[in-house]
Amino acid sequence: PAMMKARVNRMRKFRPAQFRSAAHAQSPMPIGRYIPSTLTLIGLCCGTTAIRFALTGEWKAAVIAIVLAAVFDTLDGQAARLFRADSKFGAQLDSLADLVSFGIAPSVLVYMWTLQQAGSAGWTLALIFCVCCAIRLARFNIETVEAEDKDAANAHFTGLPTPAAACLILLPMLLSFQFHTEFFHNPFLGGAMVAVMSLLMVSRVPTISLKRMRIRRKFRVAAGGFAGLLIATAIVQPWATMTAGLLIYLAVLPFAPIFLLAPKEIDEDDEAEDLPPSAP
Repeated sequence: PAMMKARVNRMRKFRPAQFRSAAHAQSPMPIGRYIPSTLTLIGLCCGTTAIRFALTGEWKAAVIAIVLAAVFDTLDGQAARLFRADSKFGAQLDSLADLVSFGIAPSVLVYMWTLQQAGSAGWTLALIFCVCCAIRLARFNIETVEAEDKDAANAHFTGLPTPAAACLILLPMLLSFQFHTEFFHNPFLGGAMVAVMSLLMVSRVPTISLKRMRIRRKFRVAAGGFAGLLIATAIVQPWATMTAGLLIYLAVLPFAPIFLLAPKEIDEDDEAEDLPPSAP
């Protein structure tokens, strides 16, 4: 019996590749693999719904839909790292969803809200924003592949991230929700925001990467408390909180290259967390 069992094990070991792949395909798949792509698709649905709200003139609902798309865009990356479900399919799906949610949806929203008053010039600006968003995402995909080949990832983005650009072109609209004046509804102001953010997306300016930002151990309790306070404030005063956050981000943006390209100090406690456990 022992000899027969060993022979069966050898036969299993040297099965043809097609039989091994077929058996692997029939094996149950962990549910965690599907969570990141599901979150990406939910974000895509939010971005597409924002287009519908823009066409019907429901401005606040459209902004909320784009913000939700940005939230799900953050959650899908966190879920992919948590479940170790990073894949090329997920990366491409995420880029296509971002093009809709942060390229097409916000440009249509801003056009319907104010840029249509500028006629063909306003529509041209909306098209330029979509084109720059597509270029930004394509370049990001190439840089990600190159970083994987070199086994190194940059601690910052090159150019303005598409979710940030989408939210920033909505800044005049957010201000108009709080201050009822025609100044923020001016198509020249909206067009200027769209033009500047389009240029920043395709620029080589280093910008902050929240996805790759690490908080040092001694600041994590304070960061958790600040995050809780921020969420509470966003529930009570959503438009004011979003406006303040975008204005701070916009103010910090010119100084980002100085801090991001400067040499960074090594925190021994944080480095120790990244070391693999020693073998017993």
